[in-house]
Amino acid sequence: MALEIKICGITNGEDARAAVALGVDYLGFVLYPKSPRAVTAERVKQVLDELDAPCKAIGVFVNSPREEVEAAVDACGLWAAQIHGDETAEMFAESPVRLWRALKMMPTGPEPNPSGWAAERYVVDAAVPGAYGGTGVTADWESARDVARGCPVLLAGGLTRENVAVAIRAVRPLGVDVSSGVELGKGKKDHARMEAFVAQARKAAARGYGYAEN
Repeated sequence: MALEIKICGITNGEDARAAVALGVDYLGFVLYPKSPRAVTAERVKQVLDELDAPCKAIGVFVNSPREEVEAAVDACGLWAAQIHGDETAEMFAESPVRLWRALKMMPTGPEPNPSGWAAERYVVDAAVPGAYGGTGVTADWESARDVARGCPVLLAGGLTRENVAVAIRAVRPLGVDVSSGVELGKGKKDHARMEAFVAQARKAAARGYGYAEN
């Protein structure tokens, strides 16, 4: 199985086109007003409508009501909704949208417990008090590997072109998710860093460090 790559925190068409040109699997858009990378549903639709090629767009939501999440997914044509806050599985029970769930790696294990969610992907991130991702802090790779053994995991948290190959080898995830590690500044991507990140991730996968080897 090929390693999946998600570029998150996309805010503009130029960066979206550059990511799509690299052949990444997913573009992430943060629909959380308090994020420095926040975009509106209207902006997401505008960016996606301007792309020359289709892509799988993931909306990242933090403590948004279910009705708001489902409306944004429908309005923007999102591939999936990534639930990244303190929401419970009960809040999204039998939701018609494709769900991803972010997991914070706590000393006691992942929160929330992935077994309680029927998610297509689990985005494993670092646990930073008061933050909901995009911090540049590296996740606990040893604990992340334990989760990746039983769940389809995209590893996030502090990944860069310098450490992504090591991270893939340590965790053996289904994919990787990067935001701050390929930025010039919050909300603006560095296209050279994106290209180098994707190249290093694919090189690691080609060496057999990925999910298929679990």
